[in-house]
Amino acid sequence: MKELLSGTRIEVAAGPQAVLEAAAMPADWIMAAIVGVAGLAPILEAIGQGTCVAIANKEPLVAAGPLVLEAARKAGTTLLPVDSEHNAIFQVFDRERPEGIERIILTASGGPFLDWPRENLAKVTPAQAVAHPNWSMGAKISVDSATMVNKALEVIEAHYLFAMPPEKIEVLVHPQSIVHSLVEYRDGSVLAQMGAPDMRTPIAHALAWPERMKTTGRTLDFAKAFALDFRPVDRKAFPAIDIAYECLKRGPIACIAFNAANEVAVAAFLAGRIGFTEIIEIARYCIENTDEKSASGLAEILLLDQAVRELAESHIIERRGGNLLSERA
Repeated sequence: MKELLSGTRIEVAAGPQAVLEAAAMPADWIMAAIVGVAGLAPILEAIGQGTCVAIANKEPLVAAGPLVLEAARKAGTTLLPVDSEHNAIFQVFDRERPEGIERIILTASGGPFLDWPRENLAKVTPAQAVAHPNWSMGAKISVDSATMVNKALEVIEAHYLFAMPPEKIEVLVHPQSIVHSLVEYRDGSVLAQMGAPDMRTPIAHALAWPERMKTTGRTLDFAKAFALDFRPVDRKAFPAIDIAYECLKRGPIACIAFNAANEVAVAAFLAGRIGFTEIIEIARYCIENTDEKSASGLAEILLLDQAVRELAESHIIERRGGNLLSERA
């Protein structure tokens, strides 16, 4: 690539260090969109510039919320959420008078298995899990949506981004994905941000903030009739939501463990090594078996993240060995 582009103004680089160097380049606006905890170090590098950083990946905030927020405070950096739900909250959240907010409500499409019988979830295939009804996403995020781990991680992200206690964060299933989230105020007013399920809208909002820009994204046609349905989450079929609240109660270490174990488990599911419902089981196992020691700095967080990944992988091997024995029997 370097040879092909020699003589041009394009610089070619590769590897983790190159990503850090790119994040440190002078810029007015930076979007962080690297999936997983791999995006944590580049986000911190970008935040250090004291500019606007648009966050499109939730894992760094889940695994290192306090570290990211403190870095932004010290550098005077504005964090702009791009995730459609958090961007929606950002648009209707009164940041000058947060004491008037009663609760924030994250909406969830429910994924491809919203109306499936609970007993059928164990038979879900990777192809079925990545077939999201409303959004076109990568395999990992699509599986997270199917297990509702995506929404669980969003609960943790919302806790850090908006400084809201867990008891003031709720999740509702909204299959149409038109109301992207809501903020309820103490006087009973509920402000909702609505729009077509099109990521060009929140990206445009973050890119132009505090102004607005015209996009080619889809818009809603209110002249045509359409329904807005809401329902509570089936916590037994999708226990990931409860795990998120449990992690917030336990503290940052549990949040790191949840995120790391899920990444390993999803990769194993996509590779056909474990079943769909085992993803949550592996995450819960790692949360319960991770030492509650301190991990405040970047190096400590990454070391703990790696330790949890190794724990998850060894647990998968143990489970797979047991499955093989039972199959042979």
